[in-house]
Amino acid sequence: MTSILICSTPVIGHIAPILPVAQALVAAGADVRFLTGAKYRDEVEATGARFLPLPAEADFDDAAIDEAFPGRVGLTGPAAIKYDLVEIFFRPGPAQLAAVDAALAAEPADAVLAESMFAGGAGLTMRPRGSRPALLNLGIIPLGLASRDTAPFGLGIPPLRGPLGVLRNRALAFVANRLIFGSVHREAERLLAPLGGASLPTHVMNWYAATDAVLQFTVEEFEYPRSDAAVPIHFLGPVSRSGASQVALPEWWDDLDGSRPVVHVTQGTIANGDPEELLLPTIRGLADDDVIVVASTGGRALDLGPLPSNTRVAQYLPYDELLARTDVMVTNGGYGGVHFALRNGVPLVVAGMTEDKAEVSARVAWSGAGINLRTNRPSADEVAGAVRRVLADPGYAAASERIGQSIRRAPGVEGVLDIVRRYAPERAAQ
Repeated sequence: MTSILICSTPVIGHIAPILPVAQALVAAGADVRFLTGAKYRDEVEATGARFLPLPAEADFDDAAIDEAFPGRVGLTGPAAIKYDLVEIFFRPGPAQLAAVDAALAAEPADAVLAESMFAGGAGLTMRPRGSRPALLNLGIIPLGLASRDTAPFGLGIPPLRGPLGVLRNRALAFVANRLIFGSVHREAERLLAPLGGASLPTHVMNWYAATDAVLQFTVEEFEYPRSDAAVPIHFLGPVSRSGASQVALPEWWDDLDGSRPVVHVTQGTIANGDPEELLLPTIRGLADDDVIVVASTGGRALDLGPLPSNTRVAQYLPYDELLARTDVMVTNGGYGGVHFALRNGVPLVVAGMTEDKAEVSARVAWSGAGINLRTNRPSADEVAGAVRRVLADPGYAAASERIGQSIRRAPGVEGVLDIVRRYAPERAAQ
């Protein structure tokens, strides 16, 4: 039986995409342990995996992040990004790595699967391959692997072909690695070195380049090509698949009868507290258009005020059925939600610049599957204009459908175990 240790920071946006991975591995017969925050024990155990708690110094309540890290309050821009990287993600690294060591000492594993912001995984890359299990990166956010063909991750800048693009990327990488994130790298290395045993083999923001492989949960058509990838990349398709929904249909469901185009707008299930960011601009901008606007509040009971006659709202909606009736999806760029749309061949209008959303939004435009508004708070006119362009140009839907076909062919989480066994064949065979 293949033994696998999955590791994640105690943040719902990092844990939720990995839960289907754990469940699929268990269903395929692997022995799976899942190391993360105590708050998520029930969710982990529901997959069939065995839960391992992070030590207290590496655990926190992600619903009260400002209380756990008061130093971040009031910070903006690069200062806020660097604070979060060091304090939230890298400072817990030594305690994370110690927990990994304790888990492996208690029970050896064939492979360690770590998501990209689990600093304990970076610590493992500081050790010789023979002294650790196979180490695989779970790519649950857009691929950030450094390359001469791409701009540094986080800038939301699409590729530029030719020698000029290589020069641009080299200059941007110098600024990012030395000037913007140089202090982050030095601090991460200082923190991890006592347990890691050596220097980081690459910049800490690119640590998964030193793993044995990257398991990227998308398809090649939705990721920038890298001619110089330092590590094997396995494209598996997204972690989530449409299926039978338990969400009850709203009373207005029959209005989606195909007589008018359907525009679905959502801010996801996390960054949905302020409807002025995207929900309301979309509703207002399309109030006089001959469309049906379907808004999902992601489980929040939001007061959106008086609504135009062409707007329908629900806290939750059955995505498998909704997207089959949707002509355009307006979103803030969550990786999972965007892939749901692409799986169904639905073109997109995206407006997201925080976390990894700038990179997701850039890929939507680069792939031809939609329009990137390059802001967190578009105006009503900006959203409406983009939606009208997407509805008028069938090329966006064609590009989304092309990606969707590839997603529907991809193995998804069911393909993870086969890849793990490629990199840990000896103990797996035993």
